[in-house]
Amino acid sequence: MNAGFLLRDAEPRDLPTVVRLVRALARYEKLEHLARGTEELFGRALFGTPPRAFALIAEGPGGEAAGFALWFYSFRTFQALPCLYVEDVYVEPERRGSGLGRLIFADLARRALAEGCDRMEWSVLDWNAPSIAFYDRIGSRPREGWTLRVLTQPALGALAGAAAA
Repeated sequence: MNAGFLLRDAEPRDLPTVVRLVRALARYEKLEHLARGTEELFGRALFGTPPRAFALIAEGPGGEAAGFALWFYSFRTFQALPCLYVEDVYVEPERRGSGLGRLIFADLARRALAEGCDRMEWSVLDWNAPSIAFYDRIGSRPREGWTLRVLTQPALGALAGAAAA
């Protein structure tokens, strides 16, 4: 069931669309103040050598962008296998409930298996009940016993400086 949607790999011509959808996602997540990605930065990340991330564009029946996904590969040391890490998925509000989210995640699952991954992972904001309910419906579960940690500026710079000293 694809309800007339087309999923395709993002191309350099899609950079304005990627930036627009990322900003829409940031608005939805109440994090717009953090959305600083530009076409140039996304271009380097998605199409540089080597690419640091990958993206797909979901198009509606009329060819309009209806959503996107952005992911990268991490590595699971104990299993010695790659993991597809879904950084973001966004579906335009008028397309939610259409099956597009499931279609995107199914495509990502196929990619993960094709790359030899034994799992996909992603984070979700605690308050985002609609997304959590959707993730439960597709079979995902919280990663019990783990807490996500982050090191950002200025602590990132301080630690790097300490290592150089």
